Amino acid sequence: MTILMAGLGLLVCAAVMVVRAQEAGVPNTQALQQMAARFAPTQISADLSKLSDVDRRVLAKLIEASKIVDALFLRQAWAGNESMLVDLVRDQSPEGRARLHYFLINKGPWSRIDHNAVFVPGAPAKPVGANYYPEGASKAELERWIQSLPEAERARATGFFTVIRRSGNAFMLAPYSVEYQGELARAAGLLRDAAQLTKEPTLKAFLTKRADAFLSNDYYESDVAWMELQGAIEPTIGPYEVYEDELFNYKAGFEAYVTVQDAVETAKLQKLAAQLQDIEDHLPIDPRLRNPKLGALAPITVVNEIYASGDGNRAVQTAAFNLPNDERVVREKGTKRVMLKNVQDAKFAKTLLPISKIVLPAADQSALSFEAFFTHIVVHELMHGLGPHSITVNGRKTTVRQELKETYSALEEAKADISGLFAIQHMIDKGVMPKALEASLYTTYLASAFRSIRFGVNEAHGRGIAIQLNYLLDQRGFVVNGDGTFAVNTERVKEGVAGLTRDIMTIQAEGNYAAAKALGETMGVVRQPVQKLLDKLASIPVDIEPLFTTADDLVKRYR
Repeated sequence: MTILMAGLGLLVCAAVMVVRAQEAGVPNTQALQQMAARFAPTQISADLSKLSDVDRRVLAKLIEASKIVDALFLRQAWAGNESMLVDLVRDQSPEGRARLHYFLINKGPWSRIDHNAVFVPGAPAKPVGANYYPEGASKAELERWIQSLPEAERARATGFFTVIRRSGNAFMLAPYSVEYQGELARAAGLLRDAAQLTKEPTLKAFLTKRADAFLSNDYYESDVAWMELQGAIEPTIGPYEVYEDELFNYKAGFEAYVTVQDAVETAKLQKLAAQLQDIEDHLPIDPRLRNPKLGALAPITVVNEIYASGDGNRAVQTAAFNLPNDERVVREKGTKRVMLKNVQDAKFAKTLLPISKIVLPAADQSALSFEAFFTHIVVHELMHGLGPHSITVNGRKTTVRQELKETYSALEEAKADISGLFAIQHMIDKGVMPKALEASLYTTYLASAFRSIRFGVNEAHGRGIAIQLNYLLDQRGFVVNGDGTFAVNTERVKEGVAGLTRDIMTIQAEGNYAAAKALGETMGVVRQPVQKLLDKLASIPVDIEPLFTTADDLVKRYR
């Protein structure tokens, strides 16, 4: 009873503090601490006992380069971030320290899980185009300018690796290699230092080519080299995800992950790559929309994270990723799925288990399974590489990303989630995965949906989850019990999963921006039954706040 009452008190207190903080615009120390408490401080460590001293020195260099990426991403998110950070560091008051802490969690003065509410006095609303476009430029104005460009320049303007700036009364393009020249030169130097140290030829090739790419702005060769990485050390560093560009979803944010491979778990999962073409051939869409020949079978690697930075470490932590995003590389080489196992372990323990006690009826809670949670994340990443990517619209060759614009990220995340369920069921039916997995698959996914939607529907993953929840509720795949808990309707859920997979992939194949926008606006919302449960989750951490203990030890030792 004491624990229950304390939990209820914390729930009410946290909810009130966040609301007051948003209403006032200037949250006080207690409110900031309550907001930060939604991210559970968690030690992120990895076993390096089998690595040589040289390998550890390589890791230390990669961590140094990743810290430069962290600062670079701050500038990409907002032009005022760096000067604001300096001001916050100078403020040694309790309120100033609390504000700095939450700023570092969010990589800026906006609470990302509170619809980007401002929590630093004087900060503007979060710019939808981040710092990729000129301040004050409207979307319509930018679109007119982009359409006026010759084809080659238009491709650069809508590409990953340029920013758009004002030049008098017009606009101009600046490549990342120029815009971020100072930071990229320093990071390139550290990558070359690491390349000189390592004895692993594929790692040496990637680090050398990625250093070159930082200065040339041509990432193709280094993306291919990253796909071919072997050995214990598995770094990812560069501009990749487009989530921060909420204006067009064109521009890539810099991020870094320094990881070491889990060879045993990787060997278990790589066999799934052999199933990709069969899954593609059985997607519940018009056969003419399927890809009759996927690119080279994509590798899957399971790793343990040592350090993450930039777009890879802001607010909600990445549990897995599927890269690269460049359609040319995807077409020719496929993509690589990287599963961050120690991060997933932490999320399952700190968030999903306690969430399940509230959102699921008691009889269903025993069905929760880390195996189902982990497997769905794996297959989610697999499914990013399947379905439509390069498409033709009205005789014009284009891509799904370019046609769906700002709706792309949320729809793509929803596609990977829902088609991941479809793919797992297909493999269970085929005998590739154990039949026993089915008993926990949909219930674990349902509980995990509440974990993800807490990130906020303004965020791509959160909105994607809202679309799925509402669709499956409408199709009676999920039902709301009399006590407000949610349950899986086993007689309807598979049909609902196949239906949403078909709808989303058809929108993507057609490049149907209007349909994508309508789906997001009607389904990408939090309905009352979901909100009632979300209100009960206020005392449970939304996610983890990583404390990189292994990275700290490496930097201290090899500084």
